[in-house]
Formats: sequence, C-alpha cells, structure tokens
Amino acid sequence: MNEVNYLAAQITERYGTVKRARGCFLYTAKGVRLTDLYQEAGRAILGWGGTSAFTVLKNVLSRGITGSFDTDFTPRADSSAKNPLARAVSELLAGERNVFVFSSKQSALKLALEIAPQGTSVFRPWSENVRWSEIDAVIIEPPLAWTQGIWILAVRPELPCVVESVRLAAPLCAAVTRSIYNLIAALQNRSEKDWFIYDTVLAKYWTRKGPYLFPKIAKERYADFVLHCLDCGVVISPVYDQPSIVPFGADRGVFAQLKKNPFLLAESVESIESADSTESVKKN
Repeated sequence: MNEVNYLAAQITERYGTVKRARGCFLYTAKGVRLTDLYQEAGRAILGWGGTSAFTVLKNVLSRGITGSFDTDFTPRADSSAKNPLARAVSELLAGERNVFVFSSKQSALKLALEIAPQGTSVFRPWSENVRWSEIDAVIIEPPLAWTQGIWILAVRPELPCVVESVRLAAPLCAAVTRSIYNLIAALQNRSEKDWFIYDTVLAKYWTRKGPYLFPKIAKERYADFVLHCLDCGVVISPVYDQPSIVPFGADRGVFAQLKKNPFLLAESVESIESADSTESVKKN
C-alpha cells in the first residue's frame, strides 16, 4: 500500500469516511473535522469544494458537450488556435504560451526537457525569486483537487513543439481554466501574513517556505509523525518529499491538540533513552 492509500485507510479507521470537504477542512462520518495540510499534494491548495471552478463545471456540463469534438472551451489537439485555457496559462506566466495537456507528469516533463533542456521548471505557486515569464517550458498542476490525471505544459510560442494534447471534455477543461484564473487571484491575495501566524506551532516540526512546509522530522520517523498528527486532527502529507501546506483561512486553534501533545523529536527520544540508561546503571 502506498503512502496516500495508507493515509486514507488510517483516516477511515480513526474517524470514518470523509462525508464533506470545504476550504482546508475534511468532515468525517464520526463528526470530526480534520484540518488538511496535505491538500492533495497541492491540487487542493485553493480549497475543497465551493469554488467557482465547480460552478463552471456544472454549467458547461448542463450543455451536454462532453464528447471528443472541438468546443469553445477545449484546446485543439494541435494547438492550432488560441483557447481559454491557453489564455489563462499565458496570464498566469505573464507571457504568451502554447499549451499542451498530458495525462502524466512524466510525459510532460519528457517533452519539456526535449524542447528546453536548460529552461524547464515545474510551477509552484508563491515560489520566491522565480520569474516564470523567463522560463521556456513550465509544467503546471491545475489547482483543482480531482484532476490528478491532468498536467499542463506551457511552452514559449517560438519554440518548436509538435505534439498532440490529451483531449479534455469541455466541462472539465472549462473547470481547469477557471481554476487557473482563481489561482491568479489567490496569488495577489495570499501572502506571508497568512502563513506566519501558525509558526508558533509549526516551526517546531517544519521549515516553512511561503505556504510550504518541509519536515524537520527524521525520515525514518516520519510515518510515526504522520499518524501522530492524524491523532491530533491534522492531516499532513504522507510523502516525506512532498511538502505539507499551511491551511489558509484556518483558526490557529486547529493545532491545539498538536500543541498539547507534542511529537517527540529525535533529540528528545535520545534524551529519554539516555536518562533510562543512566537510571538502569544506578540501579545495578
């Protein structure tokens, strides 16, 4: 069982299935509200449910245009014509881009490195000191929680690139496009003031860069830390190399249990073991 499936199983075992999700919170069958710092590895960084992207999805879905034909919402397979998704991505990166859609990060990355071996990067919102407009090929995860099979490659139009995109159904493509515009708005509205307020608790366990939390916990103890946080009502990234994310909009009280029940760091464990060893020697 991989880390994500294991985390899902542990949530169900402790709290029952997730019945509703909104913002950075998961509401479970046993009536417990969990604070989500995993946020679907960043796909849910704008929150769960209640976004305009879902409204757009439903509106376009109601038109019945879910087939494999061209629509006003979908990119042409050969990117021969501009479309709303390409315009949204171009605005996000502050420069004209051709856009291609892939079903995996590996496929997008492979092509990007063929096109621009020295100028390829994966987009991460709120990255400091990165001028995305100057990067030749950018791989983007749509900030839409249930689009794990969609990866966008944005390439400067002057670079040669002949490849067919994955064809998205119009409702899904329209929702992805709206999520990009939502991200553009969030980039202007969220800043350091929204993240540092949790440092009094989180800085003990993570190094924070913007909204991203990189664990200070030793890798061999990280799985125990994931479960400890879950017992404290906090869902963190189950993958050591995938940062957790500060829960935008949550009250600081969501970390009360973690503050009252701190996880023993490596040095604390060593101190306890050393004390136990000393006491044992005295008794002998």
